[in-house]
Amino acid sequence: MFMKLRTQHQKFQDECKSFVDHEILPYANQMDEEEHTHKQLIQKVADKGYLGAVINKAYGGHELDFLSLGIMNEQIGRGCSSIRSLLTVHGMVTRAIDRWGTEEQKRKWLPELSTGAKIGAFGLSEPNVGTDVKSIETVAVRVNDRFVLNGKKKWITYGQIADLFLIFAQYDGEPVAFLVEKGRNGLSTHAINGMLGTKASMLAELHLENCEVEKENMIGGIGQGLSFIATHCLDYGRFSIAFGSVGIGQACIDESLAYTSRRKQFGVPLNEHQLIQKMLSEMVVNVEAARLLCLQLAYRYEMRDPEAMISGWKAKYFATTMLGKITSDAIQIQGANGCSKDSNVQRFFRDAKIMEIIEGTTQMHEIVISKHAFT
Repeated sequence: MFMKLRTQHQKFQDECKSFVDHEILPYANQMDEEEHTHKQLIQKVADKGYLGAVINKAYGGHELDFLSLGIMNEQIGRGCSSIRSLLTVHGMVTRAIDRWGTEEQKRKWLPELSTGAKIGAFGLSEPNVGTDVKSIETVAVRVNDRFVLNGKKKWITYGQIADLFLIFAQYDGEPVAFLVEKGRNGLSTHAINGMLGTKASMLAELHLENCEVEKENMIGGIGQGLSFIATHCLDYGRFSIAFGSVGIGQACIDESLAYTSRRKQFGVPLNEHQLIQKMLSEMVVNVEAARLLCLQLAYRYEMRDPEAMISGWKAKYFATTMLGKITSDAIQIQGANGCSKDSNVQRFFRDAKIMEIIEGTTQMHEIVISKHAFT
């Protein structure tokens, strides 16, 4: 099926691309080296409406269709995977509130999350628990009209600056989810530095020590924390990462085409050497194939196709696994220049490995996809 963007989507793509080229790409390597996202850039992202992309218009959001969300994530991913990760986790929190929250929770949180006045973060992973989310160790105990939370969360993207955490816990053996505000007694954040990739995403470990939250802060009901809320959020996370990975691949193509056009070896530009042409052709075809899988995913979500969920696993799997060779070849083409901290492709190479781990490892994708094939 041939897919061509409509005028409104082409215009939005051009706007996103321009924003990335002027506001993100010039600072991405610096933020990566500093392991910090500039506050003013987050505000610019918010001013563009990207933080309110998935929020209902009734609460100040933009309620973008899935194709527009995909375009946004691809373009931001092309510039900086850390900023794209902000859109992912913030979007996961806002989608959870928009879908499962009470009217009071929506009115309280969504307008400020939409404008970037508040930043959301997703609190599921723990020091001892990653893929096996049913084994989370954080516990909630009911005390009168409150819940007391104890446990630790780890690898929390933008946990250093988030204002609102979506925290998952066990209550009497049942999974539950809570909205926990920054500054709560018993909640502390501890910065995590020195990561391989997405180094500007300001990871944190959260400590919950007798942290009290009102019963009104529970989102959804008892027993819905994982099968409904976490699953819903993680589906969106895979959607975002799949499109963002296409963006990384496209960035590698852009960098490689520019470099091989201006760099000469043996008297001719690099792009006239057949082995370089082979690398470039493989990049182009794999990125285009991944983009088509992602566009199909967006279409299925828009049509409420029951196959959308498994399409998300497939799109994320292919889009992330293709990046290993693409980013490696992009560095190989540039040689020592590609290994320099001033080069974008070395950042893409490191970020690509992170894409294979977050929101389900490559191996988990292979298990899920193979099981679906036999049903």
